[in-house]
Amino acid sequence: MRRSKILGAGYRHPNSHCGRRFVREQRGASAVEFALVVPVLIALYLSAIEVNNALTVYRRTLHVATTAADLTAQVKTITQADIQDIQAASTSILTPFATNPLRIVLSSVVANKDNVGKVEWSCANKGAARGKGTTYSVPTGLTEPNSSVIVAEVTYAFEPLVGLSTFFSPGSFTMGQTFYARPRRSLTVKKTDNGC
Repeated sequence: MRRSKILGAGYRHPNSHCGRRFVREQRGASAVEFALVVPVLIALYLSAIEVNNALTVYRRTLHVATTAADLTAQVKTITQADIQDIQAASTSILTPFATNPLRIVLSSVVANKDNVGKVEWSCANKGAARGKGTTYSVPTGLTEPNSSVIVAEVTYAFEPLVGLSTFFSPGSFTMGQTFYARPRRSLTVKKTDNGC
């Protein structure tokens, strides 16, 4: 009581002004830190999304290859229309991802008496297929003389969905999968028309 009378009613402790300034400076520093950290967090979040999308597409392209080869290997004879149906059915596995970058090449590789694989027929849903009679090396032990194998080659040109390929990813890159299936009902799957 005595001190307030001596110092007057408007007296302020000398440290009170410093305390308010310190609080203001703390708030300013927090705002600057927040502004620096947020872009990094957003970049990490978007990168995680892109990596997840890429892994999902990679797994699905393998599923496309296995499905296309398996469906083709289940028949004795096949036509161009049948192959187009198999490719269309296999393509639907990629939904909801874009199917336009997907390329499927189905080929029948027949091993001669020396167990050298030659392409008997080949069809692609887009682009060029393999040439008839060209040599195709399959993994060791997959064929034996006068046997055959169905080969499904799938490629997918992946592009980030977020559209930040310039900053956060290498842009578009091609994923590739190859799957082999032996015919189940005959030594070879014969193509009965001249399409493709």
